[in-house]
Amino acid sequence: MRVAIVENSRITHSGQVGIALAEAGAETTTIKAYDGEPLPQPEDFDALVVFGGEQNARDDERHPYLPHLADRMRRFGDAEKSVLGICLGSQLLARAYGADNLIGTAPEFGWCSIEKTGHGKTDPVLSAVPDEFLSFQWHDDTFTLPADALHLAENQSARHQAFRLGRASYGFQFHFEANRAVVRDWLVQFPDAVERKEPGWALRHDGLAERHGALSDEAGLALAHAWVATIGS
Repeated sequence: MRVAIVENSRITHSGQVGIALAEAGAETTTIKAYDGEPLPQPEDFDALVVFGGEQNARDDERHPYLPHLADRMRRFGDAEKSVLGICLGSQLLARAYGADNLIGTAPEFGWCSIEKTGHGKTDPVLSAVPDEFLSFQWHDDTFTLPADALHLAENQSARHQAFRLGRASYGFQFHFEANRAVVRDWLVQFPDAVERKEPGWALRHDGLAERHGALSDEAGLALAHAWVATIGS
């Protein structure tokens, strides 16, 4: 099982996704797209993971690789390879299939509740978690659904929280990879950004992590295992 992992930020954690891939014995190759490393080719890998980043999905002027990455995600998906886009990755997957990116229209931060749609309740990946579950959020943007996409999850802040295209191309707006260790490191690495996003959140972190972290971690690992199971199936 060969999996390409595309990073869009200098500090990227694979978290629950990395745990599930390791448990499955996957051979992973990390591509630092933000640093100009060549994007993966579908013929070389069985699956593609695209993680988040500080940029928005239409920031082509400052990050000219973004349209190429969106196109590469579509090529993987059209080749029936498993694709996973998280946060920015989900926004790029939506872009790849002709949807609109809505910049700055859906700010959300912290452990938040998410609900499955009817399609989500029967989806091979989303069915791994309860109808309502917790996950970590950190985003400002959202997107319209691509044509033919199945809408899998939603909440009041951003209706399009998860979708699937074709066999196994998945976009997740929420950071289900972000377990408590990842969130704590983000707080250490990006204290100013966290304070701008949610003033005083750093002081509330420990209590919030105690109340919500375990359930979020459990849901994230279940989703990761379920997506990994789609690879090559």
